[in-house]
Amino acid sequence: MSKPKILVFSGSARRDSVNQKLATASAEMAREAGAEVTLVSLADYPIPLYDGDLEVAEGLPENAVKLKALFVENDALLLACPEYNGLITPLLKNTIDWLSRPATDDEPSLSAYTGKVAGLLAASPGGLGGMRGLVHVRSILGNVGVTVIPQQFALGGAIQAFDKSGNLLEDRSKGGVEKVVSALVETTTKLAE
Repeated sequence: MSKPKILVFSGSARRDSVNQKLATASAEMAREAGAEVTLVSLADYPIPLYDGDLEVAEGLPENAVKLKALFVENDALLLACPEYNGLITPLLKNTIDWLSRPATDDEPSLSAYTGKVAGLLAASPGGLGGMRGLVHVRSILGNVGVTVIPQQFALGGAIQAFDKSGNLLEDRSKGGVEKVVSALVETTTKLAE
C-alpha cells in the first residue's frame, strides 16, 4: 500500500464549529504522518432526515450518493464528533444511516463501511470534551462493520483551544490528536498489507 487514504470530517455543520476546527487540524497532522487526506464538511452534503418511504420512492439522495462515494474511495475515517446531551449528533447519525443503505439491488451491504478503519476525536466547551458521545459513535460504527481504533482524544475547553488560524494552542492537545492520527495511519497501513 502506498499512502493510506483518510476521509476527515466533523459531525457538525456549524460555521464556527470547534469540531470542524479539530477536523481541520487533525487533517493536517494526518498529511504530515504520510496519509493522503480528503477533508470535507457535512454542511456541503445536506441530506434529508432518513425516511424509509422516501428511500423507496426516490432512492438515495444525491448528496448521500456523493458522500458515500468518498467513503468507498478512502481506507479510513477520522471523525471529530460533537456531543449533544451526551450523545451523537443527529447530523452524524443521519449521515451514518443514509450511507448504510444500498444504492442498487446488487450493491453489497454496508459498502461504505466495509474494511474501513476509524479514529475518533471530539471537542466541546465543557470539561469532558465530548467524551460521553464518543462511546455511542464507537458503538454505532462497530455495528456497521468499521474497525475503530482504541486511541481517542476529547478536547475540553475547546472554545479557547485554537488560535485565530485554527491551530491548537497547547502541546498536550496537539499530542493527544497526534496519537490518534498516528495510530490510525499505522493501523490502516498494516491492515492493508
